[in-house]
Amino acid sequence: MNQTQSSIFTVDAMGKPCPMPLLMLKRALKSTSPQQTICVRASDPHSEIDILRYCEIHHLTCHVTQPSENEYCYMVEKNA
Repeated sequence: MNQTQSSIFTVDAMGKPCPMPLLMLKRALKSTSPQQTICVRASDPHSEIDILRYCEIHHLTCHVTQPSENEYCYMVEKNA
C-alpha cells in the first residue's frame, strides 16, 4: 500500500438515507488525523446537498464524483 492509499479513510454510507451520510462524515472527521482524506460513499442523491453545504460552512475541501448512477463519492480534506 502506498502513501496515498494509506491516507484515505473510507466511510461506507451506501443504502443509508439522509442525514446518515453527513453524520457518518462528522464522526469520521473527529476520529481521523489532519493528514487523512475521507472518502464518503453514499447512494442517497440528497447527500450531495448536505455534505457540500457542511464542507462549505466548515472550510473543508470536497470533491464529488459519481462513479455510477446510484453512487456518489465525496473526497473530503481537512484544511490546515
